[in-house]
Amino acid sequence: MNQDAGQKLYRKAKSLIPGGTQLLSKRPEMFLPDLWPSYFSKAKGVEVWDLEGRRYVDMCYNGIGACILGAADPDVNEAVIRAVHAGVMSTLNCPEEVELAEHLCELHPWADMVRYARSGGEAMAVAVRIARAKTRRDKIAFCGYHGWHDWYLAANLAEDDALDGHLLPGLDPLGVPRGLQGTALPFHYNRIDELEDIVRRNCSQMAAIVMEPIRNVEPDPGFWKRVREIADENHLVLVIDEITAGFRLNTGGAHLGLDISPDIAVFGKGMSNGYPMAAVIGRSEIMQAAQSTFISSTYWTERVGPAAALAVIQKHGKKNVSAHLDQIGRQVKECWRAAADRSGMPIHIGGINPLAHFSFECEQSQVAHTCFTQLMLEQGFLATKAFYATFAHRDEHVQAYQRAVESAFSEIALALQQGVIHEKLKGPVAHSGFQRLT
Repeated sequence: MNQDAGQKLYRKAKSLIPGGTQLLSKRPEMFLPDLWPSYFSKAKGVEVWDLEGRRYVDMCYNGIGACILGAADPDVNEAVIRAVHAGVMSTLNCPEEVELAEHLCELHPWADMVRYARSGGEAMAVAVRIARAKTRRDKIAFCGYHGWHDWYLAANLAEDDALDGHLLPGLDPLGVPRGLQGTALPFHYNRIDELEDIVRRNCSQMAAIVMEPIRNVEPDPGFWKRVREIADENHLVLVIDEITAGFRLNTGGAHLGLDISPDIAVFGKGMSNGYPMAAVIGRSEIMQAAQSTFISSTYWTERVGPAAALAVIQKHGKKNVSAHLDQIGRQVKECWRAAADRSGMPIHIGGINPLAHFSFECEQSQVAHTCFTQLMLEQGFLATKAFYATFAHRDEHVQAYQRAVESAFSEIALALQQGVIHEKLKGPVAHSGFQRLT
């Protein structure tokens, strides 16, 4: 497990890049401090090669959910290469953005219009801006994770500086204007009483309800019907964040199968399989509010993103990708469950099948999770307590992964029983991320 090249480059990166990486979820400290490979030289399907040429099978985040078809999908790459050869930027607009808008509205018949961005966080900021412009109000009731922009991190501003960061640990609001305090109001998934209370206390100032359609748990019966009623009764814009869940359960938004009727839906990640692209779709009477404010960016007009998204949508529907993601995710959950039963290791398993996760139920869970990543890396797997399925995953990957998981779980269970779990680690304990509201 000599990770010298990757760790050496990461140490250099931390002197040049604040935080070492551009994404909190890719920091090596979140996986296996001092030992994580950190950088890739090549990625294809579910295989990743580090800087020293070692090959791993990615059984964790697969591009943090972006590579829904698998890394470097040949059909998407071919479409992108055609776009590159045709020229990706011009004084004129690329026709692919109109074609993509048509496809997105066909997939989501309730939607009439589309605006684009190139990342999920900025697309969510666009959606919130449109909602505020439409309603001429400021406050947002939200549930779940929605990015890094000021509108969202304002939730962590408190009257007392000492409490900043209390709501969503790991997300520091330093630099967010304190004048935004009280404009982002959180509630928990399935807690309709919390949403009703927020709206009742802030009705005249409420602009929107912002939510992920599904993540860790199923919606309670009638939950989404009541959310829609609250939005209608108070003239609020209902924004569904599909950046993570979108294209996992069907070709399009997860809300399509959950009887959710949004005003705006936001897509990113899997819609373009690793190429930068995001979309905000919505009802025309809502989306036209974009004209009453200023939302504009040069690189939202480049050609690669729409070309990649069109290729993903075509392949996704033709190959029934969502069914494959569900099957693979289900197999991985069963793998965890069987390994836990055999080892006597108590675990909790959750999440929709394509976005599955587990957690060790013990006092030293974070140490155990770090040990799991270390043991799996030694066996040639990039692995954490989460698994994002891709179309490139096959039964043989899961079978090999299962054998490694059973070995790792057994070793962890024994180490916990003997009280030597810390001694198993060859580096520090992994950092924990922020806590979600779902």
